[in-house]
Amino acid sequence: MTPQEIEALFTREDGNFLFARWGRPLSPVVFGVDDATLSVIKGALEAVCHLAGHQMAETDPELGSNFMVFFFKEWSELPEVPGLDRLVPDLGPLVQKLQAVEANQYRLFRFDEAGAIKACFVFLRMDQHLSDVPAQTLALSQIVQSFLLWSDRAFKEQSPLAVAEGTTILRPDIAGLLRAAYDPVLPAAAQDASHALRLFARLDKPQ
Repeated sequence: MTPQEIEALFTREDGNFLFARWGRPLSPVVFGVDDATLSVIKGALEAVCHLAGHQMAETDPELGSNFMVFFFKEWSELPEVPGLDRLVPDLGPLVQKLQAVEANQYRLFRFDEAGAIKACFVFLRMDQHLSDVPAQTLALSQIVQSFLLWSDRAFKEQSPLAVAEGTTILRPDIAGLLRAAYDPVLPAAAQDASHALRLFARLDKPQ
């Protein structure tokens, strides 16, 4: 992966470079799935945490849970979730907007004073397309996309996942970038494109 390719993954549609990683341990909670799916999501979350060298915790001292994943059938169910309107600003207009474009997924991030990710809410409307995706693939894809503040166009052309010998895995270049992004020497947030060079310098180079 070149510095230019890395820069593109964090350059938004408006041309601004914006990088952020989690600045605190993840305290996840998942709504709307059975125990079997929950265990798949937990396994994927632990795998990505291990890869990045990041931690999980039972609770977040400020928010209780800071990584929430919601599975549901229709966007109209969201306003009925008790207290969600306090966590998600302008929940009503957001739901209307997502309904209008027939979206099947949405991620909302919140940040601390330093610009690091402090919370992420993942909403998945299980339409026919998402329902056809294997649970492991869906879980891994959503978790990887929640671990960094990727560009809004980062994975439009190519998924962060790949298939190796019939098993869905994280693409090796994305895995290497994720590992580099969580190097404790690097800042948790950056708005200068030169940060892509610092990430590139920390990638595992082929022998």
